[in-house]
Amino acid sequence: MDSKNSEFTDEEKQLIQDQFQDLLQSARMSQSPEDKAIITKAFDLANRAHANMRRKSGEPYILHPIAVAKIATTEIGLGTKSIAAALLHDVVEDTDFTVEDIKLQFGDKIANIVDGLTKIAGVFDGQTNLQAENFKKIIMTMADDLRVIFIKLADRLHNMRTLDSMPPNKQLKIASETLFIYAPLAHRLGLYSIKTELEDLCLKYHHPFEYQRIASFIKASEQKRFTYINRFSLPITARLNAEKYTYEITGRPKSIYSIWHKMETKKVPLEEIYDLFAIRIIFDPDPNIPEKTQCWAIYSIITDLYTPRPDRIRDWISQPKSNGYEALHTTVMGPGGQWVEVQIRSRRMNEIAERGYAAHWKYKENTTTENELDKWIFEIRKMLEDPKTDAFDFLDEFKLNLFASEITVFTPKGESVTLPAKSTVLDFAFEIHSQVGYHAYGAKVNHKLVSLNQELNAGDQIEILTSEKQQPEPEWIDYVTTAKARNTIKSFFKDQRKNAATEGKLHLEWLLEQSKMQISSNIFRKLYNHFNTRNKDELYFKLGSQKITVDEFKNIMETRSRSKWMRFWGISRSKTNATQKFDKSKPLVVDDDTQGYQIATCCNPIPGDDVIGYRIADDELIIHSTSCPYAIKLSSSDSANVVKVEWTSHKLMAYLGRIKVKGIYSADAINKVSKAVTSQLDVNLRAMNIDCHDGIFEGTIDVYVHNNEFLTQIIKDLQKIKGISHVTRDMLDDKAETKIEM
Repeated sequence: MDSKNSEFTDEEKQLIQDQFQDLLQSARMSQSPEDKAIITKAFDLANRAHANMRRKSGEPYILHPIAVAKIATTEIGLGTKSIAAALLHDVVEDTDFTVEDIKLQFGDKIANIVDGLTKIAGVFDGQTNLQAENFKKIIMTMADDLRVIFIKLADRLHNMRTLDSMPPNKQLKIASETLFIYAPLAHRLGLYSIKTELEDLCLKYHHPFEYQRIASFIKASEQKRFTYINRFSLPITARLNAEKYTYEITGRPKSIYSIWHKMETKKVPLEEIYDLFAIRIIFDPDPNIPEKTQCWAIYSIITDLYTPRPDRIRDWISQPKSNGYEALHTTVMGPGGQWVEVQIRSRRMNEIAERGYAAHWKYKENTTTENELDKWIFEIRKMLEDPKTDAFDFLDEFKLNLFASEITVFTPKGESVTLPAKSTVLDFAFEIHSQVGYHAYGAKVNHKLVSLNQELNAGDQIEILTSEKQQPEPEWIDYVTTAKARNTIKSFFKDQRKNAATEGKLHLEWLLEQSKMQISSNIFRKLYNHFNTRNKDELYFKLGSQKITVDEFKNIMETRSRSKWMRFWGISRSKTNATQKFDKSKPLVVDDDTQGYQIATCCNPIPGDDVIGYRIADDELIIHSTSCPYAIKLSSSDSANVVKVEWTSHKLMAYLGRIKVKGIYSADAINKVSKAVTSQLDVNLRAMNIDCHDGIFEGTIDVYVHNNEFLTQIIKDLQKIKGISHVTRDMLDDKAETKIEM
């Protein structure tokens, strides 16, 4: 429970009753006396169980399950049993009631859903990742009843909406976990509005300044956008009315997260994000004409009025997405040179788009046709049944399975296969059969010979070439995208590694016997240092793979012990001024006097960036950018070792940053670029690499700066130079020296 108990006031008791009555009225599919009786019974039990319990915000705890139940019914479209389970979802975890109590009063179905939503606590040893185990249990239950994950998403959405009351480290942990798993899961299940809100709320806590800036920009341009959408829609309205369509047109901007993501990936400023406009045409179809035909007819009306962009048509009515999404998308040039995305859906398509599989969940039991959801659940079951997959690996592979976009390719016989976008030939081979994947050495794509890492495009026809002599190779893990292929390849090498480790253990016993030595912690410590390993499993594997001689073994034992452990992590341990012990209730302040931290080479943050720290020892920290994918994964799966970090202004230490620049070549332009950098005080130029081709130059500038304000100023100065078309901050190479003392 989030906070201490204290008796509710009369006003709070009235608020609880008002919120519950609002829930009852909102549950449109549960208006029969029997349905209302079940929901009321669940509320009464939950209200008793959570009596006088409060959240961190101080509000009565029972308001949370009421809010979750309301999201489940109004925003996802779930029915009576789901509403009851949502009201009861924290009862078993946080009170003295058991799953058996729930079963006796509400039956097996509701009890099983509640059990699936109940977190696991205190039943796993220290080597098991608790968060991953919790999620694995939810997915195990989901494989039998999808309502578990729908309610879990409703629970997560309400937690994100009320995250302000939590301490900073909890905010980061919950937001990272949400962005890593729950937002992609909502997308995979077709819950687009929930997915969008979850992403926006994650951005609010990961990058609060950028979130507020984009939100303010959208709000400031709201009237202008509304006026433009009306202007764009008027001729469409006239044509649709003339054709006797019953329809509605809605306009909305892109989400805050999608705008930020485009700024990050395309490296463009907010002011250059032009495609903020999208309209949606939702029509009531004529029952005598196929919906698909009517969608294309409306598309024809749109393109008669506005010129379409050929590379931006998306036909998801001929081939729906695997989460059931159906629509026709096109992007057209509107008045004033503005690109506008137009989405065309029937009323049925729109319901599925808004509520995903929840919209037609009830039809699943009445059909024998296997849909894409059934196939996906089947793949999840196979992952769960694999005894070699631990909880953390499962979380990793499940995340890979939540692909956002898909392609359809074909076998030589014309059978269609759906894969994630950017899948390779090797992904296709393992999708056909594991043995085909194991023995693949090449392929023919559209009758042309290609390599195993060739990326596939929609519509490709693939023939896999195999040989019994071929076996998986270590680099294959980098060739594949799908969870199925990665799991199969990893399983193969796990078996190989296990065999090598067994040989390594036997080899060490032989070395000890030949050297007349007894096993000891000192021997293991020296071997760990020599082989750059951290535990016995890694050591046995290397011994089994390398098979050192007796003389080499004796030399290792005679060598004075050196701490390669710290070099393994790339850190120099400081004996003084180490990072203070972590108080996770408040951010850790890092300044010039702080020692014992490392800049993560995967994202290379500098002071002023939004960052977190990941603890690898009591006084050793790796600093990541909060938007770094690896940091998000760490926050969601190992939050116990993650702490919020605040970097103060540095005067002694300087950090390496890289700027990417592009423009029209001239000697004057290059001179001005160099001058813009070298004229800055407290900035040291490390390297400048410029390449010129066909009158265009592009390159990188590496500079040491005290914080990101210096880097931002250099970028602004470069943007003012005539002929410069593109200036952005860029990633550094892994081997770059990222920190020096000035």
